[in-house]
Amino acid sequence: MTIKTIYKPFLGLALSSLLLVGCNEDFLDVVPTDRVSDASILSDSTLFEAYVINRYLGVRLTNKEGDGNLPGFGRGFEYAMWSSLTDESIYNNDDNTWFIQQGQLSPQNTGIAGTFWGRSYRSIREVNYALTNIGELEMSQTGKDLLIAELKFIRAFRYFDLIKNYGDVVLMGDKVAQLGEDFTDPSYYERAPKEQAIAYVIQELEEAISGLPQNNSGTWKEGRATKGAAMALKSRLLLYAASPLYNDGGSDIQKWQQAAQAAKDVMNMGQYSLYQNGYSELFLTPQSNSEIIFARYYNINSRHTALEIANGPNGYDGWGGNVPLQNLVDDYEMMDGTPFDWNNPEHANAPYENRDPRFYQSILYNGAPYRDRTVETFLPNGRDSQGGPSNWNTSKSGYYLRKFINEDLPIRNPWEVAGTQNWIYFRYAEILLNYAEAQNEAVGPDASVYEAVNSIRSRSGVEMPPLPAGLSQEEMREKIHHERRIELAFEEHRYYDVRRWMTADVVENTPAYGIEILKADDGTLTYNRKVSLNGKKFEQQHYWLPIPRSEILASDNQLEQNPGY
Repeated sequence: MTIKTIYKPFLGLALSSLLLVGCNEDFLDVVPTDRVSDASILSDSTLFEAYVINRYLGVRLTNKEGDGNLPGFGRGFEYAMWSSLTDESIYNNDDNTWFIQQGQLSPQNTGIAGTFWGRSYRSIREVNYALTNIGELEMSQTGKDLLIAELKFIRAFRYFDLIKNYGDVVLMGDKVAQLGEDFTDPSYYERAPKEQAIAYVIQELEEAISGLPQNNSGTWKEGRATKGAAMALKSRLLLYAASPLYNDGGSDIQKWQQAAQAAKDVMNMGQYSLYQNGYSELFLTPQSNSEIIFARYYNINSRHTALEIANGPNGYDGWGGNVPLQNLVDDYEMMDGTPFDWNNPEHANAPYENRDPRFYQSILYNGAPYRDRTVETFLPNGRDSQGGPSNWNTSKSGYYLRKFINEDLPIRNPWEVAGTQNWIYFRYAEILLNYAEAQNEAVGPDASVYEAVNSIRSRSGVEMPPLPAGLSQEEMREKIHHERRIELAFEEHRYYDVRRWMTADVVENTPAYGIEILKADDGTLTYNRKVSLNGKKFEQQHYWLPIPRSEILASDNQLEQNPGY
């Protein structure tokens, strides 16, 4: 996808014909369509609404992307998840991720990180087309106003994807470029500063919030934007905008106050609360789940990657997939709230005992009860080690992913039944952590900061001790950063958190560790830390992604590349 095809109407969409995805997901409960003309779209309110709904999805731009379904926002449940570009996990069979972890990302070679620019601008153009033409539609003004608000939310989300990955971006406004148009106009390629782009997106979200419904009900199906979804996106964007990366390494108290207020506004809705029936069940329970603010919903007829086989241990005939790193495992606290420490003999001799309950609900480790037995990653002859079956899929880190996995779904032959978990874009725990971080930076660790973090730690199924009283602002900052790491693991936060905090040059230059476990004849286990992926490297330019070289060339080199590339 070149920049020219991003800005001008691409075949199958816009002036000649419009390809609708059809009835792919629970929330996309629309009239199934094939190729229909733009005249039909603009003369039929049902088809137009179907077009709007399908803008939550985007075109596939790389191999293995949107497996079984078109991509949404972010990466979600693909083979290689976004966590495998961080110190949370690595993808066991590469899938164009290792070279990124090893600091070899370039405009010519972007791997799984190369789709945001093309897909986002293509989607923005699609939204602009709808906004430009909605006035021609025979529909009540109330109906039009709802769709306009929804379109502004979708456009804001696409711009957010651009800002958080590239920094300065091209703001297209409502422009809908036409075939045959002269693309030498510099306005197509001039990148607006981050602060200007963020202000634009906030304005878009304010307009969306005022027009969106409070709930998904009636014809407004699950998965479509609501006030809460737009407010949650605003909360995340303002948190990023207040962070050091967006402020030349500095801190602006007013921005932190705005971020705290945006999160507080979501909290004050009284509509969302923490799920209390188990941390692991949170990600498997779409109905009556008050924690979910905005999600992508899947069903049996429209599935994503079958997580159980894609990420399962080799001894169960799984493919390994996104294998957690020791770096993350070591950061799960002990049950009493103290740090895990390999230098403590009690910890080192039994490293998987008495840990934060979220560890057991997120990570498969040696000895973990799973399905009909316990996981065996030890050597020699552990069934989930190199001594087991399908050993080419053995975890390179010694761990396997448990979070998001549904044990009621099969590992073997999952093709007609698995892949139904919903990807959560926003949930209430993130809002509480957004508030705690921003409020702590704005005024220090007041009672409301403690309350926000402790409510997450004390929820049913987690039940960790509260944070110690009397923390300084810096100490509380470290606690909040830690809590985000644990609570939001594998949910596409870590990559952006360590960048916006400007700590990536430390944590992403730490080796990608795993564990080797040796079992003696008497059953004694010895634990040795190992490097799971050689050459992990992060450099200053990696705080932002490179714009793909194809986009630069398509602009006749008018589009400015990010520094360092």
